[in-house]
Amino acid sequence: MSQTLATLPASAPAPAARATATVPTTPADRVATGPSGRRIQALSGRQKAAIMVRLLLAEGADLKLADLPEDIQTALTEQIGQMRLVDRDTMSAVIAEFVETLEQVGLSFPGGIDGALKALDGRLSPGAAARLQHLSRTRDGADPWKRILAADAGTLIEVLEPESAEVAAVVLSKLPVARAAELLGKMPGERARRVAYAVSLTEGIAPQMVARIGASIARELDDRPPRAFATAPAARVGAILNSAPGPIRQALLDGLTEQDQVFADGVRKAIFTFAHIHERLNPRDVPKVLREVAQEELITALAAALPKPDSDEGRSADFLLTNMSQRMAATLRDEVETRGKVKPKEAESAMAAVVAAVRDLADAGDIVLLTDDEED
Repeated sequence: MSQTLATLPASAPAPAARATATVPTTPADRVATGPSGRRIQALSGRQKAAIMVRLLLAEGADLKLADLPEDIQTALTEQIGQMRLVDRDTMSAVIAEFVETLEQVGLSFPGGIDGALKALDGRLSPGAAARLQHLSRTRDGADPWKRILAADAGTLIEVLEPESAEVAAVVLSKLPVARAAELLGKMPGERARRVAYAVSLTEGIAPQMVARIGASIARELDDRPPRAFATAPAARVGAILNSAPGPIRQALLDGLTEQDQVFADGVRKAIFTFAHIHERLNPRDVPKVLREVAQEELITALAAALPKPDSDEGRSADFLLTNMSQRMAATLRDEVETRGKVKPKEAESAMAAVVAAVRDLADAGDIVLLTDDEED
């Protein structure tokens, strides 16, 4: 609708008005007669757009005017500031023309490269998409803060690391509160404290300086070489080891520890197995997880883990039973007793199914796994 407002023709009256009078073509008498017999002065496209915006806002419509180019936003705002009273015949004529314009639309295209990329999402090769994204970001008038907001937290932390606390404070001040809090939480303690204090010093900063900082950070993001993999190496190895049998997983971790202690620690943090459930799953999320697991697999996993109450797997099984309804827990305990002894391969498969359910919910954002710092 915003695009339609921006492209209203500059012809004089709308179809309703043209039905009662012909619009003269000479500039001196560009007027028409409305249904009530009143003379309607010809309006420019900008004036018609101003009338429609004022009318729609008065009716409570949520217009996305921020999606329009800034020069159009400025022109529209200036025009609204110049307008005074508009009679009913003129308003009715503008509404009729606006409705006719909408009815005549057969097909609309998204504005700009960003809109085209969204429409073609998943249908372009990664290389072509990357080139087009870079083209969009480097064009004059492109909003650098959109680029900054689209960057992941880890990348932003790396880009801001060599910058002063004041620059980082400006960036955080331009981001949504939740995103800024996420970045601040990922910074080292002393750095986070200095950046938080620097926010108090940004009150008097000029808008032009904020714009230059945004453009500079956006260029830093664009100049970073593209990554072949979306996730860090430790996270990728951790995801692989999640599906590996326990003995193989432990042997590989021991070997990684001997070769690179730091990398091995990162892999350990990325690993999530059945044994980690009691430490990292929020108790209130247990019902969500259980809804995603087939009952047969859940019974098998519990039957394999409960006989080992002193192990992490046993604690995880007890954790699941404790945080579900008593009736369901009693039913599952009866099923476990009936199930009897579980073969190792069946146990691995069933526990992997429970872990997969947890991971899927976490990846979808439906649950949040606790970190090492939150476990206590």
